[in-house]
Amino acid sequence: MRIVEPGELYGVAVALGRSDYPASAIALEESITLVWPSSAWEGMVRRVPLLAANALQTMGQRIQEAHTQVREVSTEEVERRVAHALLRLVDASGHGPGEANIGYPITRQDIAEMTGTTLYTVSRILSGWEQRGLVVGGREKISVKEPDRLREIAERPAE
Repeated sequence: MRIVEPGELYGVAVALGRSDYPASAIALEESITLVWPSSAWEGMVRRVPLLAANALQTMGQRIQEAHTQVREVSTEEVERRVAHALLRLVDASGHGPGEANIGYPITRQDIAEMTGTTLYTVSRILSGWEQRGLVVGGREKISVKEPDRLREIAERPAE
């Protein structure tokens, strides 16, 4: 799962030589998306080379994000992975320092899928953090009350 921000390019699998798009998209709020047929890609990048450069930059960022997530899943304890995921969601919501709501619907199951763990494990971790005052959960929402403390968990050395 990833959040596409306004102005961000997505769905450019054709630039990688794919004939299909290997994911789906759901708008979290009213949105406008510019769409063109895959068959138009080659002609468009010939006429607008900046489109190809933007697609390459976007794919590079996505590869880096995927690499980070693979590294986290394979080397970090689950609590750290959940902390990293929440902090990424807060950053994507555009919040600065201090308390931050994740600005779109997010479930514990979504977080479990993002971090390669189970719903039970995420629920246990978030319940513990709620008791400590780090987060507040609700139906499809999470508020991070203590982002600095969550960052400490995310960056804590492995034991």
